[in-house]
Amino acid sequence: MPNMSLKKVEMPMQDAFERRNNFEEVTLGYTEEMAMEEAQRCLNCKTRPCVSGCPVSVKIPDFILEVKEGNFEKAYHILHETSSLPAVCGRVCPQETQCEKECVRGIKGEAVAIGRLERFVADWYREHVKEKVQKPASNGHKVAVVGAGPAGLTCAGDLAKKGYQVSVFEALHVAGGVLMYGIPEFRLPKAIVQHEINGLKEMGVDIQTNVVIGRSESVDDLFDAGYESVFIGSGAGLPNFMNMPGENLKGVYSANEFLTRCNLMKAYKEDSETPIQHAKNAVVVGGGNVAMDAARSAKRLGVEEVTIVYRRSMEELPARKEEVEHAMEEGIIFKLLTNPVRVLGDENGWVKGMECVSMELGEPDASGRRRPVEIKDSNFIMDVDCMIMAIGTSPNPLIRSTTEGLETNRKGCLVTDEHGLTTREGVYAGGDAVTGAATVILAMGAGKEAAKAMDAYIQNKAK
Repeated sequence: MPNMSLKKVEMPMQDAFERRNNFEEVTLGYTEEMAMEEAQRCLNCKTRPCVSGCPVSVKIPDFILEVKEGNFEKAYHILHETSSLPAVCGRVCPQETQCEKECVRGIKGEAVAIGRLERFVADWYREHVKEKVQKPASNGHKVAVVGAGPAGLTCAGDLAKKGYQVSVFEALHVAGGVLMYGIPEFRLPKAIVQHEINGLKEMGVDIQTNVVIGRSESVDDLFDAGYESVFIGSGAGLPNFMNMPGENLKGVYSANEFLTRCNLMKAYKEDSETPIQHAKNAVVVGGGNVAMDAARSAKRLGVEEVTIVYRRSMEELPARKEEVEHAMEEGIIFKLLTNPVRVLGDENGWVKGMECVSMELGEPDASGRRRPVEIKDSNFIMDVDCMIMAIGTSPNPLIRSTTEGLETNRKGCLVTDEHGLTTREGVYAGGDAVTGAATVILAMGAGKEAAKAMDAYIQNKAK
């Protein structure tokens, strides 16, 4: 009999007071019994609406059916058919706006906890199964992937499964992209990301770090070296600022820099050689998941008061509901309908305050959200000694400026067709380099689509 409870099985988690003082994972995962109980809530619909909501088309009812029967290893293999990073997706994908949004159980009650079950299966497999990944037989073809983030790793994994010799070129000293430098340890433990990357290496994927394509060598050099097609998944690591007075003061960070220091360089550890400011009053400007990550990281670094400043209301906040709730539980202050206009500094060039204006919501803008309008003469000062800008990122211009024939749009994003083909023959792209900053799973979906197109392109040329 199916479990007809209207609510998901609760996910165990650290107490809010304890977790805001450490960088250990907040949510603790299902036990086997919890996972099987939640799997009983799936109706195994014939129309499979959840699958249509997944950017990588995971066979959701199939893997959940195996969880229901206690066949966790089989459930993993079903997951891994379409997802190269299930332990990552189970933690950071916005399932509530994708697969779970389409779940029939969500019509009257809560959707099936697809993400929690995906995480459980991936974690169970990692902890219980030690089988070595089988390296596919070579098909004699060679491809290059630029960027070892979610899009690049997915593209590399799918092509490796088809027998391609895949080389991944990563600018940083470790692979993983935003999974390593952007998402905090307490949301996505780095050991889990590394485990997924090791699986790709065992499949034969060659990952070369500290290689900046566009600087150390170009896309053209890759073709000259015998690569038959190139995928660009270089992400969107160029931070946006508001260009207001005082933004160049000491103590003003981009969220990218702040999170990279924390996550990649381990600045939160006592023995870390990476400096990071231990502020008293920090403000984070922005309302997305990156803003939540920066604010919650600052709180864990010991900042007494952390405030998120956002120019719209709570209803328009783009961050995941779960992340907002966790931030509130941890004592993050939300100052909404507020916009900074100037950063104030002391005589030594350090931030000492932020001038803001109050906002009200007007008519909807192009995004469908109500446009924030400044309230005249509403200026006020906030006392802060650290400011973190989390208002979005753009693709780095390095590759497009060093590769002839690559078209970009007005935001600097690479122009592609629906299969990821750029305006340059044999060059494909996907993820944030094409869309601007978006989600991990959308980047993975783009990497998967491009891999399919690259395979077709190379096989057609070989005929």
